[in-house]
Order: sequence, then C-alpha cells, then structure tokens
Amino acid sequence: MKKLLFLVLILPMLVVAQENESYLLNLSEITVKNGHNAQFIEGVKAWKECYLENNGEDKWNMWKRVQGEGTVYTMTSVMANWAEMDEKGDAAGKECRMIVVNLIMPHVKSVHYNIARSMPDFSRNGPFPEDTELVWVYNVKINNSTSFRECVKETSTALKNTSDGIRAIWYNVVGGAPEVADYFVAVPHKNFADLDVKRDGVWKVHEKANGKKKTDALRAKFRAVVDKDWAYMYSLSKKLSN
Repeated sequence: MKKLLFLVLILPMLVVAQENESYLLNLSEITVKNGHNAQFIEGVKAWKECYLENNGEDKWNMWKRVQGEGTVYTMTSVMANWAEMDEKGDAAGKECRMIVVNLIMPHVKSVHYNIARSMPDFSRNGPFPEDTELVWVYNVKINNSTSFRECVKETSTALKNTSDGIRAIWYNVVGGAPEVADYFVAVPHKNFADLDVKRDGVWKVHEKANGKKKTDALRAKFRAVVDKDWAYMYSLSKKLSN
C-alpha cells in the first residue's frame, strides 16, 4: 500500500521549469515486472485519460530507459519550492486513484523516488527545447562537493563561450539511498539521429579555451573527486506524458 499511495501522490505534479531559477525535480523510477510492459502502458494511458476527463491540470513526463536490465521508466515533474510538498493532491487525481490500484500497480515491480535541485549557475538558460525526445543522463557519486563544483564551474564557463553554449542541466540530488547519485547532468537531444551529430566533448572545449596543461590538471582533479559514475539514455514516452 505504501507504493500505491506514493504513486498516486506523485503522478500529478507540475513540470514546467522557470527560466534561470533553481527548482526541484521529482524523479520516480518505476521498474515494470517482466512481461508486463504492455499492461503497464495501458494502465497509465487509462489513468491519464481519466485524469484529463476530470479536468486535471498538472503536468508530468514519462521517460523509458534505453539501456540496462529490465523495463524501467522514470516519471519527472517539477516543483518551484518545497511548500508544494504540503499540497494534498487535486480532485482529478483522487477521482482516478482506483485505476492506479487495479491497472497500474499489479504490473509494477518497484518504485524509487528521489528529489534533485537544479543548478542554474552551471546549466543552460531555461528548460529543454520543446522538441526534446531523448535525454542522456550522466550520474556521479563524489567524495568532495566543493572540488566537484569547482570542476563543473570550470567546464561550464568554457562551454558558455561556444556556439552551442551550455546545452545541459546540472542537478544536485537531495538525500536518498547510498546507491543514488550525488549529482547528475541531463543533456537533451531531439532524437536518436541527433546523437550522430559531431560535437566537441567538454574536455576538448575546455582544452581549446584554456590549453592542454590546464585541462589535464582539471581532468585529474575531476577524476579524484568522483568515486563512481554511470550513464543512461532515456526516450520520451509522449503517450504516457502530459
């Protein structure tokens, strides 16, 4: 029942980030039972249809993880501040809660919830482009937050001066289990074909701006503060998003 209540509460939340302001990102990682993906999709579609029919106004995005074990979705939504956590949910969500009970939860293996705060000083201005359908996410566990932020600041400054500018958004994870990332960066792409576009990596950009010696020193500093890193791609499921 805890998972059920939790999923009911997190489904209807705001998704539009305010430009140049820090915001809170809700991340709900949903692992679907083996062989239950089709049923899960139909359950979420039914919940969304019910929610909209009851004039629900909140927004969310559903992303399907491309690589890795099993079938995993991440539902994302945005809060402007912590005070939104005190809200009890809307009438539309309550009206449709039994669809979650009967059509979604029977096909869910687990749900893991995390909150992250955006870092506008190191990130692109405003939210992702509206045509974003794929996101590359790089996660890190670190041992020194001050040194790590210094590294990110250096690379972000170099990226600002390129024609593409800063394309990504950095986040600082707020609490969570030991295996959860401390920080992650999300890079938007229009589609999979966009991955074929040749762009200089962050270290190459920094080297062009500051020289090889400074870049090698910064890269060594970065590697020293990162204990673990991993990355996934996530594809937007438009039919499951609102």
